[in-house]
Amino acid sequence: MTYRPKGMITYKTEAEVALMKDAATLVSKTLTEVATILKPGITTLQIDALCEQFVRDHHAIPSFKNYQGTYPFTICASVNDVVVHGFPNKTELKEGDIVSIDLGVILKGWHGDHAYTFIIGEVDDTVLQLVKVTKESLYKGVEQAIVNNRIGDIGFAIQEHTEKKYGYGVVRELVGHGLGKNLHEDPQVPNYGKRGTGAKLKENLVLAIEPMINMGTKDVFTDKDGWTVRTKDGKPSVHFEHDVCVKRNQALILSDYSIIEAAEKANTNLNTSYY
Repeated sequence: MTYRPKGMITYKTEAEVALMKDAATLVSKTLTEVATILKPGITTLQIDALCEQFVRDHHAIPSFKNYQGTYPFTICASVNDVVVHGFPNKTELKEGDIVSIDLGVILKGWHGDHAYTFIIGEVDDTVLQLVKVTKESLYKGVEQAIVNNRIGDIGFAIQEHTEKKYGYGVVRELVGHGLGKNLHEDPQVPNYGKRGTGAKLKENLVLAIEPMINMGTKDVFTDKDGWTVRTKDGKPSVHFEHDVCVKRNQALILSDYSIIEAAEKANTNLNTSYY
């Protein structure tokens, strides 16, 4: 989930970073449960119920539910041309769908918040490439989250890999963000930008880095529900997100894709041929 935060940048202690890693890991474990059960015929509303139960069973609170008093679900489930913030619904997922599940939790007062895009069954090679490149761009951005770099270095790396290299649309209206006691903190983390610009990165700043990349135009619009964001041309969009702590030589990734990927590969309903 993305939002334009306001306020001041906060830095965490090592103990607080450890607590945030626990929260991020719970998000990863929940998304692993999703990877286990995803298949044609399941609905995103069923996935939402599973995620809420799993989070509460682990003594945490869903961050998104009732966010700003208006978001009614535990997850954002964004299918095909939905960029982010898709409402879970009763429509059955089908062969060829791509679906991004974005989830936030509050554990012991600290937020975890990340997303993963899954492919159900066979899809066109152009879709496989979009998923592959977007996931790669996330790590390109993460590599820049080191002390004395700047926010613009993260966005530049993502934009360079997706827009400039492949001609994809990098969404401008939605950005990553700081993370901590609040779901959305400063600074904003755009997926585009210029090297050497923006706030300087200092140790133990925690960020949610989240490229939202469209196959076609960068332009988007919001549905009448006030939340669901779609590509303007109806082409697919992909969303990946990691929780990341700025460190001196190498960024510390607090979330854990490895367990999600293991479950994804074990589920024969999911397509991992882009790996």
